[in-house]
Amino acid sequence: MLRQVASAAAQVREAQRTAAEAGVASLAEDGRPRAIVVAGMGAAGIAGDVLAAVCGEGCAVPVSTVRGYRLPGWVGAADLVIAVSSSGGTEETLEVAAEAARRGCRLLFVGGAESPLASLAGRSRGVFVPVRSAGQPRSTLWGLTIPLVLAARAMRLADVSDAVLESTAARLEDIAHRCRPSSEPFVNPAKRIALDLAGDVPMVWGSSAVARTAAYRLCGQLGENAKYPAVFGEVPEAGHSQLMAFDGFFARGASPSDPDDFFRDRTDDPEHGLHLVVMRDVAEHPQVRKRCEAAAEMARARGVAVTEIKAEGEHPLERIAGLIALADYVTVYLAIALGEDPTPVHAVQELEARIA
Repeated sequence: MLRQVASAAAQVREAQRTAAEAGVASLAEDGRPRAIVVAGMGAAGIAGDVLAAVCGEGCAVPVSTVRGYRLPGWVGAADLVIAVSSSGGTEETLEVAAEAARRGCRLLFVGGAESPLASLAGRSRGVFVPVRSAGQPRSTLWGLTIPLVLAARAMRLADVSDAVLESTAARLEDIAHRCRPSSEPFVNPAKRIALDLAGDVPMVWGSSAVARTAAYRLCGQLGENAKYPAVFGEVPEAGHSQLMAFDGFFARGASPSDPDDFFRDRTDDPEHGLHLVVMRDVAEHPQVRKRCEAAAEMARARGVAVTEIKAEGEHPLERIAGLIALADYVTVYLAIALGEDPTPVHAVQELEARIA
């Protein structure tokens, strides 16, 4: 799994070439779509979230992600539907893609070569971008994502130059170097965060569209790689719906009125406490920035551990790639620290077998 995570930069460069060869630029020939709908599960769904974050809130058309079996009723021939599946055989995605083809939508397919998705692309005359798996679908995020970004660029919905793609790949290489297995925890940020999280219940908050997507990815990777639960939130909403957990059972018994009461009965303090992980971005609303800082102060006062992970870089694609790369390494190292093999997903396979 560490080797798979380290392949992120290579995926960016390879996907750039593959998408160009597949003719993604031809999607712009009919002008801008009314909306873009990305159909995908797991990492393929994250690809849609990354696309929306990179296009930004000022994007001329809405970008949404469908994680399920049904295409929204409003989607039609004026819209672009992008079906994404690393294996090319994801049940939910294939059903949505087939429905999009029946409705006459503009189509882009991204996934495994010689797969059911590739076959559907051939029958529906959609643009198909083959993706070579890095090993596990969740490790192939950038191979799945870059074709979407390039499609948006072709339609002038995302300002992503070749230089930005290369700087993103370079950022991923830098994080792979800093988080390499041979580096000790005191200089390896991923190992340090993993050790800090071990035994705690993470509440992972994102402070912008970029950070929110990275926070959601971290929660998913904690489940799949580390077999570890996490609670996802975004600011400012989390300040309204999740903040009271700081005063609850998992706050290690610290009282907001007297958090340093030496004589309180600690026998009821939970063995495992909350851990607030705030993923921060440079492009935050001023009030969101205040809320993040205030929430962190309140958490510490109540005995809740706090970890802040800050985005690096100028372009949204570079910043989101850096946050996600670090998160991926954190989850693999946490799995190793807990004695878990991060690669297999036996429970997922059992569920699929039960419903087959």
